[in-house]
Amino acid sequence: MKQAFILLFAVWVLSPGCGTHRGDQDNGVSPNTLTQAEKDAGWQLLFDGGTLKGWKALGLDSIPQAYWRVEEGTIHKVAREKVRPLPDGTMPPTCDLMTADTFLNFELSFEWKISPAGNSGIKYNVSEKMSTAGGGTHALGFEYQIIDDTGYPEKLEPWQKTAALYALVPSRGAQPNAAGKWNSGRIVLKGNHGEHWLNGKKVVEYELGTPRFDSLFQHSKYHIHPHFAEKRYGHIVLQDHSDDVWFRNLKILKIQ
Repeated sequence: MKQAFILLFAVWVLSPGCGTHRGDQDNGVSPNTLTQAEKDAGWQLLFDGGTLKGWKALGLDSIPQAYWRVEEGTIHKVAREKVRPLPDGTMPPTCDLMTADTFLNFELSFEWKISPAGNSGIKYNVSEKMSTAGGGTHALGFEYQIIDDTGYPEKLEPWQKTAALYALVPSRGAQPNAAGKWNSGRIVLKGNHGEHWLNGKKVVEYELGTPRFDSLFQHSKYHIHPHFAEKRYGHIVLQDHSDDVWFRNLKILKIQ
């Protein structure tokens, strides 16, 4: 009987289902690394855990380190209220952070956590040229919304909540972890098909170029940008909003 119990316990501990990653759980894999299976499949790290190599400022010549810091294996977007003014009393210039490379069809995997009442996002299908027209430093692109749904001080529309395709497609059944806890996210863009995932669950699905999507676009704030919804080789962008947000385990797989 004792031997049978030990055997059953060992099977339970070693079962592949144990340690499946869901947001803040530890899956036994060091952050910002690729497993051998991921390497074999063609995944690439977008963040090495120690530097911003492969990233650049959108619309500025250099990354403003007052706002974007690498800390304890994360990319930390620092809240603006924590940034000190320059000697002349002005605030340092701020910008979104974007990949130097562009991607057309891909699967993006990442982890994030937001400060209480915080708001941010990950953008994709971003044209730097379109975004910086007129001197802008913030991206125009599809946005995976990151926000504290319960603590945000204003009433949120469905298309403003966590993992929504911001301003376009609400998330369905999204269950984010509390502010300050890690969440896992995933974005899939293949052809005209797009998906958003949160903590292992698909919560957004859309098709570019369909009457439904065209209608959503025309009724959104983006309708003034006629090329916004066009598919392109685009940058991946971490949004510079006003609040603290952290990112890690940013991985991408180019797909056909």
